[in-house]
Amino acid sequence: MAKILGLDTGGTFTDAVIMDAAEYSIIKTSKSLTTTQDLSIGIGSAIRLVLGIEAPDYKLSFSSNTNEKIAIEDIELVSLSTTLATNSIVENSGSNVGLVLIGFEKDTLNQCKLGEAIGQNPVLFIKGGHNSDGTLQSPLDTKSLPKEIEKLTSKVSAFAIASHFATRNPEHELKVREYIRKHTNMPVSCSYELSASLGGPKRALTTFLNAKIIGLLKNLINSTLQQMQQIGLNCELMVVKGDGSFVSANFAKEYPIETILSGPAASVSGAAFLANENTAVVCDIGGTTTDIAMLKNGSVKLSSDGAEIGGWNTMVKAVKIWTTGLGGDSEMHVDKDTSITSINLGPRRALPLCLLAEKFPACLDIMEQQLSAPIALRTDGKFVIPLVSGEIPAWLSRSEMIMAERLIKSGISALADIADTQVALGAIKNLLSKGLAQLSCFTPTDASHVVYKFNIYNTKAAILGALLSARQKNSKGNIIAKSAEELSLLCLNYLSSASALKIAGASISEDNATAYTAFKTPAIEAALFNISQKSRLLQHKIKLSVPIIAIGASAVTHYPEIAERLDTSLIIPEFAEVAGAIGAAIGSICQQSSLTITQTQESIFRVHSTNGVKDFKSLNEAVDFGKEEVRNLSERKAIKAGAKRPKTTIFEKIETVEIGNGKSLFIEGTITAKTSENVNNLTTT
Repeated sequence: MAKILGLDTGGTFTDAVIMDAAEYSIIKTSKSLTTTQDLSIGIGSAIRLVLGIEAPDYKLSFSSNTNEKIAIEDIELVSLSTTLATNSIVENSGSNVGLVLIGFEKDTLNQCKLGEAIGQNPVLFIKGGHNSDGTLQSPLDTKSLPKEIEKLTSKVSAFAIASHFATRNPEHELKVREYIRKHTNMPVSCSYELSASLGGPKRALTTFLNAKIIGLLKNLINSTLQQMQQIGLNCELMVVKGDGSFVSANFAKEYPIETILSGPAASVSGAAFLANENTAVVCDIGGTTTDIAMLKNGSVKLSSDGAEIGGWNTMVKAVKIWTTGLGGDSEMHVDKDTSITSINLGPRRALPLCLLAEKFPACLDIMEQQLSAPIALRTDGKFVIPLVSGEIPAWLSRSEMIMAERLIKSGISALADIADTQVALGAIKNLLSKGLAQLSCFTPTDASHVVYKFNIYNTKAAILGALLSARQKNSKGNIIAKSAEELSLLCLNYLSSASALKIAGASISEDNATAYTAFKTPAIEAALFNISQKSRLLQHKIKLSVPIIAIGASAVTHYPEIAERLDTSLIIPEFAEVAGAIGAAIGSICQQSSLTITQTQESIFRVHSTNGVKDFKSLNEAVDFGKEEVRNLSERKAIKAGAKRPKTTIFEKIETVEIGNGKSLFIEGTITAKTSENVNNLTTT
């Protein structure tokens, strides 16, 4: 009996599920801790556990049926979804990237939050680019290119290239990519390959983010392939895209930006599969983020303008999801600027103290010493763990290299001990943002341990962390809480309130997108943050008119309170904790290509393709060529994505304007090809 192995790697857990390929019935599931320092350990543990061939090596790995063994030869496909790329973008972490902008002015950085996203990453402006009709805007400056690229090589680990109107003519992007590949060993992302849409700054942002997470996705995929080989799984590995469809492992390594909503898309697909509801709000709470989607008539629509993730608007076609940096492992920190509460959560994920103590028991003594000190420090109860153990990246600054060496030598360091200067603190922050170190501090997971909602790890560490956080002071100079329990309830209350507020905002946006920016009124905040209304003349209550389908490992812990605040019913389906892995196992391959037809002059129609531009004397000739061209492009992408017997559908859109006397004026034409293949075709090939 053919079976599919679905995997979902998140910031906290790696889940696995075995499904019958023909009936899509769930045979067995497993859950294992994600091992950030070496992803292959957690992935291998989840796979071995679900196959029933080996017991896990560390705590909190479990299976729905540990006695049943699955024959390795019955697994005909492995599919992988992940939130790691999403988490990286939400937390603004990842490798250093050199962005090459061809034919753009420097004020381009002020558009689409491009400059904000780039931060301290280097940007290179090169003369060149094309006009909207595909003709040359300016010759490519090949003279200064070698010198400028050489300057960046020691500072970055990847390059992103965006040229002016590259979607109408990618010539200059191709030339610069060829040069970089020839003279460096670094990965290169080109904007024309990621989107056929206009909008240079947004396209540049998408390309930059793609380059930023290439190393992360490559590491994840290689770790999975390594474990498959060791276990004896000789089948193909597919990766879930942000729209829920599949691509091959090699395709995903080259275009990782398409996986930025991989985990959420798989989770939503899994939730729709598991829950017997046609219309609902789907909420997936993980360790780093909460993802919200609207299920209508049994399906979730794609975002028409591209995925929004971590506040960045991209051109990636993905399931329409609202993602926020709120999760069970969100960093809790004092927020003196807020008028609602003295704390805040996220967007960075931290290792919960209760889990840190399982790996490094010495942190208990350190926290007890900090608690005995008469004066509370902002660094109390915070630790830093290195995520790099081998060769330190050469593109780090001197202070970052020194700090990385200190962290590697100690294995775990109290933040108070190593952040002894502003330079050291800055180096730590940079290592955290680049994904080379991890913060451990008090989180909602710790709070759940203190109040006995969730009690698997080291409760003593959670209590010590709560006591250290409780004696921090708010903007009025008062301590935040009087006890560990009070602090923990404050933390959990914030998570519930902020989550309910995000669901309310997503719902209002779905009803009326223009009203979204104005929805956070004091009345709504008062209602959802459980602020006492007894003394108010006008009291407020929010009601969600559809049920919530909650999935994720901590859905049972947090979502009853959230649903109560929104005055709606709650559905937590069976297997909700592994919905992402289930969604990963039920996808299909789907690739799409588009091209544009413009009229450069009377009786001259120009087809703009990723292969260049081609002119025709009639619109019919241009359309016929465009259909064949886009079919070939889409099918090549689908085959590269792993399709064996793909099917293609062509869509044609010709825009004209009536000018009188029965005549019309041609404006623009768009030809789109969609190529797809069902997962069962893959398992029977």
